[in-house]
Amino acid sequence: MSVSALRNFVCWVMVALCPLPLTAADTGSAMLHSEGGVWVNGSEVAGSTVVFPGDLIETKPGFVANLDAEGSSVLIQRESVVKFQGTFLSLEHGSVSVGTSTSMSVHVNCIKIEPVSNERTQYDVGDVSGTVQVAARKSDVNITQVGLPRKSAPDNNSTQPAMVHEGQQATRDEAAVCGAAPRPGGAAAGLNTKWVEIGAGAGGGVLLLCLLLCKGTKPPNVSPDHP
Repeated sequence: MSVSALRNFVCWVMVALCPLPLTAADTGSAMLHSEGGVWVNGSEVAGSTVVFPGDLIETKPGFVANLDAEGSSVLIQRESVVKFQGTFLSLEHGSVSVGTSTSMSVHVNCIKIEPVSNERTQYDVGDVSGTVQVAARKSDVNITQVGLPRKSAPDNNSTQPAMVHEGQQATRDEAAVCGAAPRPGGAAAGLNTKWVEIGAGAGGGVLLLCLLLCKGTKPPNVSPDHP
């Protein structure tokens, strides 16, 4: 066998034996590991599978998933919904534990949690009932607001950028920071304004019809002799 042929053979063997995580890193994707109870884009997966930016990951009750990306590892806790975006995660519900040396961040609506430096950072982010909880386990993380214009005069400190130091925790009200619609409250909140307008219009039509009918009917004659 010639040297050239031997070199080509060795190259193809190396390609065939190249670990899948390295191939995933080249495409901006990641490896997802689970033991069942995990859905990707609405389909159940088991074992290990490759996920790509934009894929939606959901863990069912009693099941967790591990996500390995380039320089980062993420534990997706049970009953969580996460969208993998390559360099960051969009947490729609539940909680995640992130360990990263590539500054992988987590977004919850307009709230962004990211490492302060490129040093190995470990932090937790949770959002179950509209309150975003952040815990810095190793190194510090920043909480900032993205995607929305900053308020010139915020009502309180919960809308301000902040640094969470190692060993500390912080919370943010998602509705206060991102302007999410408040939950309806009170009996009046259950009324749909569309139906109120329709009801008002119908009431006005009935009143107009009544006036027209009354106008077209002459009132009976009333006299002292014939009361």
